[in-house]
Amino acid sequence: MTELDELLSTARDLDAADPLAGFRDRFLEADGVLSYLDGNSLGRPLRATAEHLQDFVREQWGTRLIRGWDEQWLELPQRLGDQLGAAVLGAAPGQCIVADSTTVLLYKLARAAVAARPGRSEILLDAENFPTDRYVMEGIARECGLTLRWVHAGYDGGVTAADVAAAAGPQTALAVFSHVAYRSGFLADAAAITKVVHDAGGLVLWDLCHSAGSVPAELDAWGVDYAAGCSYKYLNGGPGAPAWAYVATRHQEEFSQPIQGWLGSADPFGMAQGYEPAAGIRRLVSGTPPVLGMLPVQDMVSLIAEAGIDAVRAKSVALTEYALTVVDAVLAPRGVVLASPRDPQRRGSHITIDHPEFKAITAELWKQGIIPDYRNPSGIRLGLSPLSTSFEEVCLGIKAIDDELSR
Repeated sequence: MTELDELLSTARDLDAADPLAGFRDRFLEADGVLSYLDGNSLGRPLRATAEHLQDFVREQWGTRLIRGWDEQWLELPQRLGDQLGAAVLGAAPGQCIVADSTTVLLYKLARAAVAARPGRSEILLDAENFPTDRYVMEGIARECGLTLRWVHAGYDGGVTAADVAAAAGPQTALAVFSHVAYRSGFLADAAAITKVVHDAGGLVLWDLCHSAGSVPAELDAWGVDYAAGCSYKYLNGGPGAPAWAYVATRHQEEFSQPIQGWLGSADPFGMAQGYEPAAGIRRLVSGTPPVLGMLPVQDMVSLIAEAGIDAVRAKSVALTEYALTVVDAVLAPRGVVLASPRDPQRRGSHITIDHPEFKAITAELWKQGIIPDYRNPSGIRLGLSPLSTSFEEVCLGIKAIDDELSR
């Protein structure tokens, strides 16, 4: 038996012993896909979602028509926000809401945060953060006459509390960081970093796009001020699904909404002259809620609640640990380099591996039904969505990479 045969046998044993294995059957299969390792970019759809969307069109929308707004649709952003807070984010009710896109919510939250710290002139952010986060903050700095203070992290790591402590100071208005780094998968110590920024008198905005649904968050316990994230990765909301935002209760009364819309007003159907913000988290809303887009998210949040986010995290760690074992055994001898933390406590649910041939190889893998994703300058990300990814898929995917490198 070859080493790869032994690794594949181990994968099958791990799948047989996996307490969450049954959840894989809840997801739709994709014809011709042998290994889907891109759940950190777009999660698989749930079977229940396909049924619920049809039912919604035929029953709720089809029969209730405009009455649906009064009966339940207008309440859905807050109701789903509370469910997400309870199952995934460690947030008490009344602090989360589903709306807009991640980009728009980052803008709203950051703009309100800097307004809440008048007289301070700097925004701290990670030089390796996702482009959207950087671009939005660049725009806000230009609008408000602020300075961007960049925090630099290791290529295979991310921002630490020590890095932030070295950069934060009396001019810090806001710090913006990702809980899990989009490229390396580095898992930040959100509690420690939040404390450092608070000690300097600033506010913190966390981006949880690459962690929500795979890594437990404790936004309330960490003392987080603001947070946002998408819902099409580990929350399986589908392409273009609406994002979510968190505003701690203590900041809601002073929250200055930069995009004033009718549904975020105190009395939307009063149609009054002049904007008066709604009380609580609803003031973060601007326009009409994306009801259809929320339905898949609702299904996945329910599934995570059923499985338990701690069990999801345990599976995530097991998957990435197994992936590293196979990479070390099979790909490292071919010059593949790990660009993610080895410590599972500092790693999210994806790992990045680097090789100069990976850009060309990724296109070939996709043709074979092996689907990771590529990130510049030379990385393949193996995104392992705990409730839908099997250990055997991981082994088959890495074997396919090895086969391409050996050609």
